[in-house]
Amino acid sequence: MAGTTATRPAALLALALPALLIGVGASLLLLGVSTVAEALQKAVWDRLPHALGIGGEPAWWTFLILTLAGAAVGLTVAKVPGRAGHDPATEGLVAPPIPARVVPSLLLATVLTLAGGVSLGPENPITAVNVALAFALGTRFLPAAPGEAWVGIAAAGTIGALFGTPVAAALILSETAMGGPGTPLWDRLFAPLIAAGAGALTTVALAAPTLSVDVPGYRGFELVDLVSGSVIALVACTLGLLLVYAFPHVHSVFHRLPGPVVGLAAGGAVLGVLGAVGGRITLFKGLDEMKTLTGHASSHSAGGLLLIIVVKLAAILVAASCGFRGGRIFPAVFTGLAIGLLANRLVDAVPVSLAIGSGVLGLLVALTRQGWLSLFMAVAVVTDIKLLPLLCVVTLPAWLLATGRPEMLIKEG
Repeated sequence: MAGTTATRPAALLALALPALLIGVGASLLLLGVSTVAEALQKAVWDRLPHALGIGGEPAWWTFLILTLAGAAVGLTVAKVPGRAGHDPATEGLVAPPIPARVVPSLLLATVLTLAGGVSLGPENPITAVNVALAFALGTRFLPAAPGEAWVGIAAAGTIGALFGTPVAAALILSETAMGGPGTPLWDRLFAPLIAAGAGALTTVALAAPTLSVDVPGYRGFELVDLVSGSVIALVACTLGLLLVYAFPHVHSVFHRLPGPVVGLAAGGAVLGVLGAVGGRITLFKGLDEMKTLTGHASSHSAGGLLLIIVVKLAAILVAASCGFRGGRIFPAVFTGLAIGLLANRLVDAVPVSLAIGSGVLGLLVALTRQGWLSLFMAVAVVTDIKLLPLLCVVTLPAWLLATGRPEMLIKEG
């Protein structure tokens, strides 16, 4: 093909072993952080109340723990060397490499965020840490490789580890400008896919994660499904865009407070109020909670599901605005699932798998502005390949609504 320059096999092979090691390392770091955070979470939310003789899940305990979590993350940001001047609201999932010396403080802040019940996932900070380490080591020991190669490899390894499949990494990186303009796509993805595959296999072997929920399979296409799926996706996308437009205003409010300790403690207090209102189902990153919500969907009224949706959306907005370290993909998937369950509750003729897939799709399109990721997550959650052609079409009206609008990022300067 004219204008295309193939990469020499030797150049591709030179990155194969480093990519393999980076993928395994990315998964091990993710699993390590998740294990520590889950252990601390159980200690704070389950064992400590039991030891103190606190029965049930009192609202004041939720408020107290989230406020203390905010103060602890604030102290980490302010006092632990590394990230005091960093604002996570300015960065997306894959950002330029940060200095390796700031990794310990970022990891500590991430563990405190995850364990404290904040409505954020590990994806952004873990990706930043893996990119920082891969970039530092890669540029030192293999300086001939371009710096952007290490960013792509580490990001792919982390994404593969996060979602348990290299497909997600390939889809996300296909939207990212990597390599020279004439380099074929598969040459650009060669090393990242090795890292993504290694990261995914390591995670699956050690932790066997699953993103899916147990819902009835899709009955098969009917013309009305195009309408119902598009409406649900558009509603979810609209709700997401409300967060996008509110984001800079809420961010400004928290960042006018005197320093990260006060700002994050205030954010934690607001999250504590929201958690007390919405219940424990609205806390944390949402992966375990979405399985719980689906399994007990019949016990929630339409009003109860609506409350969960509103509380979780507000929690994502506050957590992302005040400076907690985390990503929005996993809590957005939970919220999109809740939107789908509500749609099915209101109109039970809409297949629940279609409703959930469309809800996840629409909300992720608004919050991430990554079409492939949104489509992948929508299908992965309901694990029904029969929905893929339909969701490809359902994506289009949501994308038309979101395209050209601001992203959920704060522009520096």
